[in-house]
Amino acid sequence: LAVGVGFGGGDIENGLSLAIGIGLQNMPEGLVVALSLLTLKYSLGQSLGIAFLTGLVEPIGGFLGAGVVTFAQPLLPWGLAFAAGAMLFVISDEIIPESHRKGFEKEATFGVMIGFIVMMLLDVGLG
Repeated sequence: LAVGVGFGGGDIENGLSLAIGIGLQNMPEGLVVALSLLTLKYSLGQSLGIAFLTGLVEPIGGFLGAGVVTFAQPLLPWGLAFAAGAMLFVISDEIIPESHRKGFEKEATFGVMIGFIVMMLLDVGLG
């Protein structure tokens, strides 16, 4: 949704930076989905296929976001705020607590810090 809203606003640089940031986040997410399915005794092909299908939600949301913002330009700031808030909620409510289990607190915190730095570099570098 965020990528679609970014591109739908007419600013290609804004959409591009969002697409790169979300894409960088989606690659390890898809890998985690596939690895989780492998542990449940799914075949490699099934695991990769299901992980691919879960990623198809992204372009559908992107087209939806671009379409809505194209017709309702004043909603652009609200759409971006909603998308950012949803991501922050998922991170703070699910990802951080789960990643700090079983003695991996330092590694998880380091990963969050590196991710934040990469996003800030992308924001500054791509405008």
